[in-house]
Amino acid sequence: MENFDFHVTTDIRFGKDRLAELPEVLNQFGKKVLIVYGGGSIKKIGLYDKVMEQLKANGNDVFELAGVEPNPRIETVRRGAEICRKENIDVILAVGGGSTIDCAKVVAAATKFDGDAWDLVLQRRKYQGGALPLVTILTLAATGSEMNSGAVISNLSTHQKLGTGSKVMLPKVSFLDPQNTFSVNKYQTAAGSADIMSHLIENYFKRTEGTDVQDSVSEGLMRSVIKNCPIALKYPDDYDARANLMWASTLALNGLTGNGKPGAWSCHPMEHELSAFYDITHGVGLAILTPRWMEYSLNDDTVDKFANFAWNVWNVEEKVPMLAARIGIQKLYDYFKACGIPMTLPEVGINEEKFEEMAKQAVDHSTIKTDAFVPLDEAAVKEIHTACLTESSFE
Repeated sequence: MENFDFHVTTDIRFGKDRLAELPEVLNQFGKKVLIVYGGGSIKKIGLYDKVMEQLKANGNDVFELAGVEPNPRIETVRRGAEICRKENIDVILAVGGGSTIDCAKVVAAATKFDGDAWDLVLQRRKYQGGALPLVTILTLAATGSEMNSGAVISNLSTHQKLGTGSKVMLPKVSFLDPQNTFSVNKYQTAAGSADIMSHLIENYFKRTEGTDVQDSVSEGLMRSVIKNCPIALKYPDDYDARANLMWASTLALNGLTGNGKPGAWSCHPMEHELSAFYDITHGVGLAILTPRWMEYSLNDDTVDKFANFAWNVWNVEEKVPMLAARIGIQKLYDYFKACGIPMTLPEVGINEEKFEEMAKQAVDHSTIKTDAFVPLDEAAVKEIHTACLTESSFE
């Protein structure tokens, strides 16, 4: 295990009916609030009205940035930063899932940035400037953005979807009420759960040795997602299932499972190209890619890690490591499919036309060629994308 810092200061308000605490939270930062949200689902479930009632009673001066896209776009970030500067906003309130929160994070920083918002994104994790304070109300268990300092923004004009981040983008306070996820449909519930699984898998499959704590936490969180996603799909208002998915989402990407384990993620850079070119649902792209990446990466040098994944996450009884590893990969694939996730690229409207360009960008925009669990060059990325064109069997 390598040296690391773990200092995550987000104040988590987890549980039922905590919105009465919102005024006290916002008053720490000021009265002028920019509320950021997506396509209007928060209005359909009544959450928008509840939030606005609190803000009105508190005497807040409220402005809105609505219509944040599922893969948030740089144009929306620019629009939000312009509102913040013009109206001298004190605090940003993001109400939604990871896309809304990601957008709000970069709006918060772009407001203080002397330049175009996309130039800030291009700094990736090197941004050293300031940001407005951010408070979040989570409505989807998926990205973990409510308790980390990262964000992913798309620029469709350049076919780029890039991760960025800074300590100043970390939310100050996040409200996590599982009841706000009851209305999430089956497709998005499954996609969100696949996203959680992918974050855990990306941190799990690293070269670093001696990380028993991080790996055991990851295994436990994966088992929790595997158990609770089908329950939430069948019983959308099962509080405990939704609560466990929400908390697993948060813990999967707040540094708990990844600190002390350096190295590049593998599936995310490849998926970012899929959604940059085709604007597909992020979690679905990850579900399609991950088992194929696993099959590509399974060899005599990596088999022990894959066998542990099979034994400790899926309770595979096969004792031969290579056979167990293949069964574990198959179980992951079958699980995603049973959750209703399309498991081939043609099912989400993608063919091989852009594979070479996407492979080049995946390598250019990341360090997967040198720092991944199994290094991936352009030919490897293209091979994995190609494997996603048809149904697969791994045993």
